[in-house]
Amino acid sequence: MMEAIKISSLPLCVTDCHTMASSPNAGGQAIFVGTVRNQTQNKKVLKLVFEAYTPMAIKEMQKIGLTLEERWGALKVVIHHRVGELLVGDIAVIIAVSTPHRAAAFEACQYAIDTLKETVPIWKKEFFEDGEIWVAAHP
Repeated sequence: MMEAIKISSLPLCVTDCHTMASSPNAGGQAIFVGTVRNQTQNKKVLKLVFEAYTPMAIKEMQKIGLTLEERWGALKVVIHHRVGELLVGDIAVIIAVSTPHRAAAFEACQYAIDTLKETVPIWKKEFFEDGEIWVAAHP
């Protein structure tokens, strides 16, 4: 699962994640793509900067993958998160999960993004026209 779990300063690719999560045994595959939006709390977002404590982030992401395998029977799990400076429209995170049945794929994918935001040491700084702020989206 090593290349399926990744923190990268390079742009993320949905097609690559889809391919890595594909399995002939899967009846469903769910893919979540998190992008940088153009505003937060009625303020125009200029850019985001993500920072991570990479060794711990990878371990936490691997734990999420193992939970998806145990709880939802995930056949393949891909979790890629970007770090560094991202502009509006850039992809910040991709999660792709394949399972034998579609309902499990949806549930597992939602659990993965919700848990990532709660437990993985990745921090987000939002930049606006009038300043910047660290967002407590991650630990």
